[in-house]
Amino acid sequence: MRRRHLLALAPLLLAPLRRAKAATGLAVMTTFSVLSDMTRVIGAEDVVVSTLVPVDGDAHVWQPRPVDLRALQASRMLVENGLGFEGWMARMAEAARFTGVRVTASKAVIPRLMDAIGHKITDPHAWQDPRNGVLYARAIADGLKQAIPASAAAIEDRARAYVEQILEVDRWIEQTLASVRPEQRRILTSHDAFGYYGARYGITLRSVQGINTDSEPSARDIATLVGQIRREKIRAVFVENMTDPRMAASVAREAGAVIGQAVYSDALSAQGGVADTYLRMLRHNTTQFATAMAVN
Repeated sequence: MRRRHLLALAPLLLAPLRRAKAATGLAVMTTFSVLSDMTRVIGAEDVVVSTLVPVDGDAHVWQPRPVDLRALQASRMLVENGLGFEGWMARMAEAARFTGVRVTASKAVIPRLMDAIGHKITDPHAWQDPRNGVLYARAIADGLKQAIPASAAAIEDRARAYVEQILEVDRWIEQTLASVRPEQRRILTSHDAFGYYGARYGITLRSVQGINTDSEPSARDIATLVGQIRREKIRAVFVENMTDPRMAASVAREAGAVIGQAVYSDALSAQGGVADTYLRMLRHNTTQFATAMAVN
């Protein structure tokens, strides 16, 4: 009887052990959801990934909390974008006394510079060009191989396969946009996050806000923008998932444009959403842009 009782309990007793085993991968902290997705794909069962800025979150205005500091202290690897995207990261890493492997995903990217009231600033949104996404994937893979040398071969295989998927999406975007005439390739977004995408595919981009979502355009700026939209015959205004849509909606009304479906720049959608992975985000945004630009 006792033996049968123990056998019946065995699955319940082993369940916590299975959960513990599943959580024994390298603890990796990423700064935002795009990097989180890339790291999970390349690291697979060898990693347990946490993210500081959640899905649908805005890294430009996000502020670390004590719980985030403790989570970073418990991590053995940190993946950040760089290029000034996470203005809070240097102070946070110093406060956490982080000594693990630190990966700057954009380290091999050639930065794109932007005009900002008389001086040049670096555009940090490099992942919007899939060719830079390839560089991100390789940087993350290099960091993982350094942190988990025993799994280096498997990590390299997964990274190589993922790079092929990114390049396939890049080819698909080119094909999707091929039918859009050059004079139609004009888009307005809520903040200036798609510069690398525009440069890659020959699209002129305007934005309601600047490179950071915490900047507020003046009435004069908005009037100038409305005039540009009318002159350039921009047909649709796209609001990102992590920004307040009210200002963009106001500009669209003034200019006679329409508000398109939400697009994704600095954050993925929640799991099961239209942009819950990096690759799905690129496809979703392209579908929305191509549809709007191709309208006669």
